[in-house]
Amino acid sequence: MADGREIRLFSYGTLRQRNVQLATFGREFGGRDDALVGFARTMVEITDPEVIATSGETHHPIVTRSGNPADEVAGTVFSITAAELAAADSYEVTDYRRIAVRLRSGTEAFVYVRAADAS
Repeated sequence: MADGREIRLFSYGTLRQRNVQLATFGREFGGRDDALVGFARTMVEITDPEVIATSGETHHPIVTRSGNPADEVAGTVFSITAAELAAADSYEVTDYRRIAVRLRSGTEAFVYVRAADAS
């Protein structure tokens, strides 16, 4: 990274898809498995035609805080650039907001959660 800081992004959904990565970032990410603790995964309907065209899906996973430390959402943590983080922000629809979290491994990363749950 230009400023020396590594940016980590945790994905449990479509940002793990090769086709979404190529369309959104111009490259395929390598990553490692991890988990988001204290969150539960559900689905949300996507109405943005561009996002549907990119992902090929009308419903995407979304997470909300469960309040239960036994709940975990499996996913992948990626190392990305600041420009790629901005591209991910542009890809995500208004149902999602980006927050910083600590994953099960202790890694600090950004993740997209249900917007109403982001405060």
